[in-house]
Amino acid sequence: MNNILSKIRNNYKVGNGFTKLLYLNLSFFIIYTLIWVPYNDIYPIAINYLAFPSKTEILIHKPWTFLSYMFIHTDPLHILSNMVFLYFGSKLFLQHFNNKQLITTYILGGICGAILFKLLFNTFPEYPTFDADKPLIGASAGVFAIMIAASTYRPNLFIHLPFIGNIKLKHIAWVAIILFYIGIGNSDNPGGHIAHLGGALFGYFYIKQLKKGNDISNGFSNFLNKLVNTFKTKSKLKTAHKRSKSDKQFNKEKTEQQKAVDLVLEKISKSGYESLSKEEKATLFSASKK
Repeated sequence: MNNILSKIRNNYKVGNGFTKLLYLNLSFFIIYTLIWVPYNDIYPIAINYLAFPSKTEILIHKPWTFLSYMFIHTDPLHILSNMVFLYFGSKLFLQHFNNKQLITTYILGGICGAILFKLLFNTFPEYPTFDADKPLIGASAGVFAIMIAASTYRPNLFIHLPFIGNIKLKHIAWVAIILFYIGIGNSDNPGGHIAHLGGALFGYFYIKQLKKGNDISNGFSNFLNKLVNTFKTKSKLKTAHKRSKSDKQFNKEKTEQQKAVDLVLEKISKSGYESLSKEEKATLFSASKK
């Protein structure tokens, strides 16, 4: 069991943005599902605590739900469908962008989905299919933000679909948007479709800003780092200020480190990850953090 957990931790540490999002979603689902099995009343409590509510008087007491709702799913089919779309969307996205940008798009797309969900539910409370007591859950707003971001950046990229053939990515995106819009008034889950459109708006906006040279992920990452640092206990020990390295020394060390990483990667390709020593795993983990 410890060996399995160790593999999972290592995969999470060295994995890309998709791997981290996948593990987070699966971890949430497994944890509250395991609790729910022996105690049938736990699931409604978990949903009530972690889902995003449409009512302002509830939301002000649960601000964390802006983030937590996008990692909550109702059943195996719900999480499976979202993770499948996350896989394909991430695969397209990471062909052009990095892991930090992927995670930022997922989180901010999910937040935008929640904001649009709340705005419309409170602007049109008497709309026939709106149920103010039904909260928002699921990763689909963040997932759709990633897919729309990819289609905005490469709109004319051809995707092969079974039984259909090759179709441009922008056409797939437009069909999905139209279906989600229609679903607001013709389904039992209008909130989910609203959130999809909110995620789509962010994905489109993010790429348009990126093309102008404004990478929102930089500001978001800085915000998260500052937020994390505020919760860290500051060391009472005095900081030892080291003298700056010369360019020659810095480049030499960087070259040596890269050689060490290349040797580890070559060993993985020949013998697999399990063949690595503790020191080699540490080298790979250290490089993944930079």
